[in-house]
Amino acid sequence: MKKFFIFLIFALISLSAPVLYTYFYMNQAVLIASDKVIDIPKGASLYSVANILEKNNIIDQSKVFVKIGQFYGYQNKIKYGEYLISSNMSVSDVYQHLMSGENVKYSITLVEGENMYSFAQLLEKKNMGQAETFLRYFKDKKLIAELLGPNSSVNSLEGYLFPDTYLFSKHDNELIKVKAMVNRFLEETKDLNFQAHGMDRHKLITLASIVEKETGAAFERRKISSVFHNRMKKKMRLQTDPTILYGILHETGKLTNNIRKKDIKKKTAYNTYVIKGLPPGPIASPGIEAIKAALNPDKTSYLYFVSRNDGTHVFTTNYKDHQNAVRKFQLNRKMREGRSWRDLKKKPQRK
Repeated sequence: MKKFFIFLIFALISLSAPVLYTYFYMNQAVLIASDKVIDIPKGASLYSVANILEKNNIIDQSKVFVKIGQFYGYQNKIKYGEYLISSNMSVSDVYQHLMSGENVKYSITLVEGENMYSFAQLLEKKNMGQAETFLRYFKDKKLIAELLGPNSSVNSLEGYLFPDTYLFSKHDNELIKVKAMVNRFLEETKDLNFQAHGMDRHKLITLASIVEKETGAAFERRKISSVFHNRMKKKMRLQTDPTILYGILHETGKLTNNIRKKDIKKKTAYNTYVIKGLPPGPIASPGIEAIKAALNPDKTSYLYFVSRNDGTHVFTTNYKDHQNAVRKFQLNRKMREGRSWRDLKKKPQRK
């Protein structure tokens, strides 16, 4: 009987030893003293993952890591991507983190008033994809129909790439990013009534993009919107400079800030000095406030506005007063020297 008890004790120790070892191994702290980012390739085996962790001095005994992972059935649950391994994690935490798919996210801010070409270049500069690939998706008719509806008359995603701050992982491809931007637009505008003023969504977003480009002072958005609404009601050409610049960009693919006399007279699909009404599509990505201003303009009789060279404008109801404002603020060099729309940031804006 005594021999039996001794045998039983040794048997229990033998059986419990692996369990105890596994417990202590899983609960031991990682070896790194500071946080580290690792990249798990797509399709990586548990052996590869263990080797990556060991090479980065996060764990030792990679073979043990593999065996224990197989014991728990983790080998097919680890997801690829970039992971931030914290110095206060345990080995068990590392397993759970790698199975969570919670990749490291990188921030990028797309600013109101920029166009899709600028967005594509910025995304490439931030190592978030190829500009050429982004532009291809921006103009993909099938993708546009998928995101904005099969009956959409939209020729590109210009204006529908919502300006905001986004968080993307290294392995999010260009298509994922494009869909995120358009879906953000749809989410932000879902409660707006785009059937106002006898226009549809596309025309109102086109108008909103012009309002965005013409606005230096936020408190002027609805007033500027009223000018364009009033001109359209009177069948007047909109005559807004940003559409000339976008027409040049649309035709040549080159960004410019200079308008020559011949550019004003040249007929492009976007030059509102020549064409009647709105251009065929947006000329930039409007923010939500510009969109709301296009939908809800102030009630005014204004037909003209001219820059004061500080980000604000003089609004007038007739051409004579407009010409006087042009002479005062644009033709008079003294009124232009040392002034900038950036001056708005130096003083509180009116409401």
